[in-house]
Amino acid sequence: MTSAPARPVAHSPAERRRPKRFRRIRLGRRMLIRRWRQSLQFRAIAVALTLTSVAFLATGSFLSHQIADRLFTDRLDQVLEEARSDIRTAQASFDASDASDRTEVQALINSTLGGLSQDTSTTDHRWILIPLDQGAGQLFVGVQTESAWMTSATVPQQLQRRVANGDGTYWQPASVRMAENEPEKPVIVIGDVVQLNQNSRYGLYFVYDFSDPQATLDSIHAVLLLSMVALLLLVGTIVWYVTREVVRPVSSTARVSQRLSEGDLDVRMEVHGSNEAARLSRSFNRMADSIQGQITQLEQLSSMQQTFVSDVSHELRTPLTTVKMAAEVLYNAREDFDPVNRRSAELLHNQVDRFDSLLSDLLEISRFDAGAARLDMASTDIFTVIYDVVEACAPLVLESGSELTVRSTLTRCVVQMDQRRIDRILRNLVTNALEHGESKPVDIYVGANENCVSVAVRDHGIGMTEEQTTKVFNRFWRGDPARARTVGGTGLGLAIATEDTRLHGGALTVWAEPDNGACFRLTLPLLRNQVLDPEQPNPLPMPPVEQHSESTARVTDTGSLQLTAPAVRPSEDRDTGQLLMDFSDADVAAGEPAATTDANASAQERTGSSASRHRDRTEES
Repeated sequence: MTSAPARPVAHSPAERRRPKRFRRIRLGRRMLIRRWRQSLQFRAIAVALTLTSVAFLATGSFLSHQIADRLFTDRLDQVLEEARSDIRTAQASFDASDASDRTEVQALINSTLGGLSQDTSTTDHRWILIPLDQGAGQLFVGVQTESAWMTSATVPQQLQRRVANGDGTYWQPASVRMAENEPEKPVIVIGDVVQLNQNSRYGLYFVYDFSDPQATLDSIHAVLLLSMVALLLLVGTIVWYVTREVVRPVSSTARVSQRLSEGDLDVRMEVHGSNEAARLSRSFNRMADSIQGQITQLEQLSSMQQTFVSDVSHELRTPLTTVKMAAEVLYNAREDFDPVNRRSAELLHNQVDRFDSLLSDLLEISRFDAGAARLDMASTDIFTVIYDVVEACAPLVLESGSELTVRSTLTRCVVQMDQRRIDRILRNLVTNALEHGESKPVDIYVGANENCVSVAVRDHGIGMTEEQTTKVFNRFWRGDPARARTVGGTGLGLAIATEDTRLHGGALTVWAEPDNGACFRLTLPLLRNQVLDPEQPNPLPMPPVEQHSESTARVTDTGSLQLTAPAVRPSEDRDTGQLLMDFSDADVAAGEPAATTDANASAQERTGSSASRHRDRTEES
């Protein structure tokens, strides 16, 4: 037995329109919230109208209550007095009657109560006679009403109980049809006990029409409502005009300030009159003139400084080349010198190299200041750059005694970047970590998501204080000028790294604790035109957790780069689309990988050949 395929559920037009209505409501609410936040005039008008509405509603409610109370109280006193008079008249007529059968009693009721209805009364009213004691006999009559559409149900049950159990005249508001084909009207039902022959108790009720007082009250409410609307319009207009006169100079100042902050130094405010707004405009214009003059002066000084640094760097390049060649000659012939001259040749060689590095950094800084730095973008595997940096830093690793390890859950991550600049950034971070790591392990972490890739360099050395981390990216700044350094530095490395990161649209952040090391994290967007999403978490925390990242490469005791092979086949991460590897240290024996997959075989060959070339260059030197 097969079941029929399910039919698609058809939505009614009302259900299809409901999401659109909700979207319009949400859009309108967002527009109001944005307007409230951005416009002082809108906020002032909204507050004024709200407070005016609250005040008018409170005043209108009080007046309405007082008017209704006075209007209904006077009317109620009038009908109560009239009802008591009619009840006394009816009781007197009943007492004077000597009716002996039901027909005579019926005629007595009709003549007595009918005469009350025909009396010249100030209000329209109807009467209802309801027996309180269920009796029998020739003198008993049932419910009697003036109008056929009125019955005993017309009188509220609560009022009937009060009249039957009490001793006096009672009243209660209700809604009753005063005419057969008319809608219900507000009425007041007044009742009391009357007695016929043989002490038969009946409840006599009068229904008084109160539609006129209610119509008067409705008219008063309409007038109050129209008055409130007119008052709100008047107050809104007044507040709009007043706030416009006050807020217009502020809005003009805000627009001019925004253009001034965007670099338009020639913009000025218009000055009209001599009031407070005019004085504000004049003061603002004088401030803008002063800022423009100072900025122009600073730009001239900065331009002169940049030109001076650039010219000096270029001019020093030629004699420095000559001095460097002479220092190389003396350094290569130092074995033929006496000990004093040999040491002088070594110092001269080292300081000339440091001077050459300083000139290169100054030229690079001058390019950044002049806005002449450009990116040579290409799609490159970030691990290729990292392994090249690690291989180049291998001699420093052996000299410092630290262990340098690359840790990541990825084996490949392609990024659009300028490989030369990213190589310079990472080389600077790794060199600083080795210098200040106090022979403790140094780790390079790599993480990525669909938006960016992060590379963090973590050492466990002397660290920095919170104040030092705020200055670490400044030019020519050093944490301790007297600290011994294994490699000569210029103090411009992190400043250049910051500028290179800015050109890529990335972020370079630092974390440090005294005696617990430091961590520098470089974050780059995967695509050139992609913007880092601040709402999305970074792939690497600060500092990274070592247990969550296995080793992918390390520097051996001989100074060569060794890749750590995965223990199982690779899998693809659904979130990043990158190749994931699971690593196992149990399969690595005596520092050699137990297995190598096709994914990193080519990388091992490239790294091995690079390490061989590095050893050859070391032996030659």
